[in-house]
Amino acid sequence: MYKTLFLLALFFCLLQSTAQESVQPVELNGALGVKGNQLVNQAGQPPQLRGISLSWSLWGGKKYYNPEVVSWLVKDFRINLLRASMAVQPQGGYLTDPAEQLSLMTAVIDKAIAEGIYVLIDWHDHNAELHLEESKAFFAQMSKKYAGVPNVIYEIFNEPAKQSWEVVKNYSVEVIKTIRQYDPNNIIVVGSPRWDQDVDVAAADPIKGFDNLVYSFHFYASDPNHQEGLRAKAELAMKRGLALFVTEWGVGESNGSGEFNLEKTGRWLDWMEQNRLSWAVWNVTDKNETTALLLPGAPATGGWKLEQLTANGKYMREQLRLLNK
Repeated sequence: MYKTLFLLALFFCLLQSTAQESVQPVELNGALGVKGNQLVNQAGQPPQLRGISLSWSLWGGKKYYNPEVVSWLVKDFRINLLRASMAVQPQGGYLTDPAEQLSLMTAVIDKAIAEGIYVLIDWHDHNAELHLEESKAFFAQMSKKYAGVPNVIYEIFNEPAKQSWEVVKNYSVEVIKTIRQYDPNNIIVVGSPRWDQDVDVAAADPIKGFDNLVYSFHFYASDPNHQEGLRAKAELAMKRGLALFVTEWGVGESNGSGEFNLEKTGRWLDWMEQNRLSWAVWNVTDKNETTALLLPGAPATGGWKLEQLTANGKYMREQLRLLNK
């Protein structure tokens, strides 16, 4: 009798565990919002999303913009966040070929939604203030299409390079107004000066009058210039009340290549865990770079074997499977 009761208890525990594992991230966390200086889920707790950024949707990264890759990243890397980084410039980007870029983007956005994960719609532009009208038109289309879909997050300015906060802020307010005409609640990610590093500057004069805004913070973990001083800037921004989202970071250096320092990378990962920050690591491409996840020639539709992953790919797969279990 006791053996039968034990087996029944074991069966129900396994059944409950399987049921919990089958709950999709968006089903679990629901619509996201901002509470104080944190991104929060429907229960008011930081969801700490962890995932991967596709490369910009041109050249080597373009071929990986397909539903099969999204499914593989969910299944094998166990991501709960995908960043779709739409190329704006140069030739072939949104400014010159909007139809193709929209096709690439909607293919992966729709698949991410179907997989039940969160997806960042990234206007991947270093000069977005020069393309304000095009950006507004793009985000009007996206916010009409995805209004109220809890999976969707709008990232409106990837890495302002040399622009002042005043320029970035003015651009952002105009795009936010456009999105909020159609989608009043979904999270919007605002860029900050100096490649999304000067979040402390933005925190001293934040955008007001809108709900559910977070600010992007970027770093490259092995870069000698991206260490304690940069973490201190982010900590000051959070202390001032800014909600941060690490929409892009890499294991290498800021040029995409260079050293892959495990100790420095581990320190950054620990820091994000301690601060319960959501993040997307750079990037799904097979370029010969430190931050590439794939070795040259890796299949365009996922299903990658371990020997087709770079050192970064193997490391991030291990980390994501551990942290997102």
